[in-house]
Amino acid sequence: MADTSLPIEEIYFEDDEELLQQRAVERRRRFAATIDLYLVLTVGILVAIGLIMVWSTTFFWSEPQSAIFSQQLRNALFGFAVMIGLSLFNYRHLRRLAIPLMGGTLLALIGVLVLPGVEERFGARRAFFNGAVQPAELAQLTVVIYMAAWLASKQSKIRNLTYGLLPFALLVGAVAGLIILQPDLSTAALILITASLMFFLAGADWVQIGITLMAFVVAGLIAVSQFDYARNRVESFLDLLRDPLTANEHAQNAIIGFLNGGLTGVGLGESRQKFESLSAPHTDAIFAVIGEELGLIGCALVIALYVIMMMRGFRIARNAPDLFGALLAAGITISIMVEAVLNIAVMASVVPFTGVQLPFISFGGSSLVSGLVSIGILLSISRVTARRAVPVRKVNETLSLPGMRGSIMRVRQHFDQ
Repeated sequence: MADTSLPIEEIYFEDDEELLQQRAVERRRRFAATIDLYLVLTVGILVAIGLIMVWSTTFFWSEPQSAIFSQQLRNALFGFAVMIGLSLFNYRHLRRLAIPLMGGTLLALIGVLVLPGVEERFGARRAFFNGAVQPAELAQLTVVIYMAAWLASKQSKIRNLTYGLLPFALLVGAVAGLIILQPDLSTAALILITASLMFFLAGADWVQIGITLMAFVVAGLIAVSQFDYARNRVESFLDLLRDPLTANEHAQNAIIGFLNGGLTGVGLGESRQKFESLSAPHTDAIFAVIGEELGLIGCALVIALYVIMMMRGFRIARNAPDLFGALLAAGITISIMVEAVLNIAVMASVVPFTGVQLPFISFGGSSLVSGLVSIGILLSISRVTARRAVPVRKVNETLSLPGMRGSIMRVRQHFDQ
């Protein structure tokens, strides 16, 4: 009889291949079990809305018609790839990289001011490579990482003047000062607000917080008096408060857009205000276009998505395994939320015009990529927390007691070791 058995080498090869496939399936299941799917889904919907609105606000002037949309789509795909990569990265390594990252950011902020060849747009020097890379956008995340590492290392010493307030003021003041010189008061204010809230969460007392607020108010007044565009924005906002019907054309056009939209909107792509009346409808004023085309329902959906993101971010911060992770997650969440609130408040004419973009929705490569990088770090913290948690299984048990006709069903929690 002929021997039809496989050689031993082929059997081993098939067993090894099956084992590798099983391990790959197990890794995918483990990744799916530790990833924050609610956060990923929320960000994905926001980016999708952003892509739709970028197309709606640029198709009539972009050359070719899909050029701006295609650029934003490439930015989104690159950002999501980096986000997934960072979610697999252990966020604790960022603590050792905090100083090099801050050093590189300071050099970039200085370089955009002094290097030849940096293009000046609208009286400001803010970006390299024809506006493709804005160091100030990246500085928002870098400051959060550095502040989380620095505050976590000080802990109880935060309330000491020489260990807490003075180093904090020098560090944050240096970064904000370089950004103000571009000039970009909006981003500088965003960084100051985020860093101050992180300082408070780390344990700063009310005296330090009061001194910090007073310093920010004084710095803001000085900056407004020194820069014409900032002074004009404040004066325009004050004129709006005094006479809403005739002052501040930009604010009026945004309000008209919301009124045109009503409850359900005029329809996607059908906005009138974006054609002539609104300045920068694809960046700063994109929320007004959402209000006109998608109505109050569309605005409420966007705000609800930001609220969900805030809840997931603070949940990740609360459950983080260490102080660095908690401060990092809280700082990232605060930074994104403050930026979103400022943009929406400007469009609602609640605060003076700031020039802050709407996270994940407004057009801009640096803003979108840095935002997705921040989400990747949040997912990394969430995954580390999930892997450290003790798995719990519910086990059904049936108890039959002597003298009883029936049995008792109960559910017991079994802790897997």
